[in-house]
Parts: sequence; structure tokens; C-alpha cells
Amino acid sequence: MSRFSDIGVSVKETFIQTNGVRLHGIHAGPEHGPLVIFLHGYPEFWYSWRHQIRYFAERGFHVLAPDQRGYHLSDKPRGLSAYRLDVLAADVIGLMDHFGREKAFVVGHDWGGVVAWWLGMQHPERLHKLAILNVPHPAVMRRHLRRNPKQRRRSRYVFFFQLPWLPEWRMRKNNWEMARKALLKTSLPGTFTEADIQQYVQAWSQPGAATAMINWYRAALRRKPRPSRDSIRVPVPTLLIWGTQDRFLGQEMVQPSIELCDDGQVELIEEATHWVQQDVPEKVNQRLEAFFAAKR
Repeated sequence: MSRFSDIGVSVKETFIQTNGVRLHGIHAGPEHGPLVIFLHGYPEFWYSWRHQIRYFAERGFHVLAPDQRGYHLSDKPRGLSAYRLDVLAADVIGLMDHFGREKAFVVGHDWGGVVAWWLGMQHPERLHKLAILNVPHPAVMRRHLRRNPKQRRRSRYVFFFQLPWLPEWRMRKNNWEMARKALLKTSLPGTFTEADIQQYVQAWSQPGAATAMINWYRAALRRKPRPSRDSIRVPVPTLLIWGTQDRFLGQEMVQPSIELCDDGQVELIEEATHWVQQDVPEKVNQRLEAFFAAKR
């Protein structure tokens, strides 16, 4: 398939029934190898990990990159309750169960990172280690949205997304012009090729995808998650990688986030943007590999 052509390693496409939905994804590498799950953010899909899939599959990992619910070829349930954080995290637990794994390495970027944080707080027993890319701990994000005017300005699109139907219309206008320009303007030159952008346009154009993707934002403000634990701390080893040229999320949230981890590390990448694993894939891959391998 053309969308697999630049992965550079044999991949398998799969549909997995879990937690009441059918999730699409790809996996690669030896199925007996340690499982690493890569969780994409908005407005992406499994393809955002194209630079990581081959690297880790060739190093003996069983790599799974799903389309999270609401995205690309995965199911797009209606209603905001279907996009609560506890539900999204349960999807990932279901993926581990599908492959018969008690634990996995989990790597999340953007909204995928929010899901990963939640797993670290609520389901640490299911994680070997946790890696988060350019998204703060949810408690830190909530605090900065309340108290930090600069972050509120950066996040004004979140409040725009609370409106009915208008955000979907704006996103679809002129063949997804706003989303296409956002990727190109906020990443390093050359990070996204025209071929990459066309892959994203195809994913966004799936029936129901525009509303489902935006419903993640709507649910975050209107459908609070239901924690099963009281603590917001993360007890598993955690690596927070941050491209400091991020236009959406301020670097001032990095240290407060890592302070909520019992065993946390920070890797700042000065030349990278919000799209860090695509801007500088070699640096991100090497740092993740070292983190996974370290005895802790």
C-alpha cells in the first residue's frame, strides 16, 4: 500500500475490537519482542510515527501504532462521553490484552501524550516505562489554563473547538487549508512533505473524522474523566521529551510536570517544534531507545 511505502520495514495492518470499538492500526517487528505502543495526537493518525516504526521494529520491538478512536480508519462513536480520558486509556489497555501482554512501553505525543499520562497515573502496573512528547501533565495543563494568560492565548483554539459545527466547517474549508497550513507553519522546514500532507488530508476526510477528532477537545472540558486512584503522581519511570520551539504549549510546564513523576527525566531539544518526533526523528529515536534499555 502506498501509505506504507516509506516505512522501510514490513508492516501488518490490523483491526482490533476493544472496549466497544474497532481500532485500526499497524504493527511491525517480532511479535514476541517487547511491546511498544505509539499514541498519536491531534490532528494525526498512526502515520505520525512513520520514522519510529522501522527503527524500533529493527531493534527487536513489537511496534504497535494505532489510530486512536475517532481518527482515520478507527471507529468514531458519537457523543462526548465516548472520548473521556478514562475511556481512551481503556482502549490502550485493550490493545495490550489483545496481544496477550501484561505490560508495554507506551510513547505518546500531544493528545496521545495526555492518554499516556493518564495510563501512568491510573494503570502504572500495565507499563514498563512511559515516554511523553510535548504535552504537559494534565494537572499542570489545567493549572496553566486557569492562571497563565500566555498559555490561554496559545490554547485559544481549544475554546473555539467547543462551538457546535463551526470548527468542523472551518477545518474542512478549502480542502482542509487551515489544518494543512498549521502543520507546515508550526514545524521545521521539510518536516512535512506534500506527500505527507496528502496522507493527512485522506485521514481527515474519512466520514465522521472531523467531528470525532474535535470531540476529544469538547470532552476534555465537558466530560471530566473518572479516576480510579486519588493520586495524580506517576510512579513508573517517565521520560518527557520536549521540542522547545513549540508554538502551542509553553516550556514553563515541563518542570512542574516532571516533578509529578517519582522517577522522571527531561530531554529538551532546542531546535525542534511541537512535532518533535517528526522534526528530529534520529534524536528522538536514540533517546527513546536509551531510555527503554536503561536499568531502573
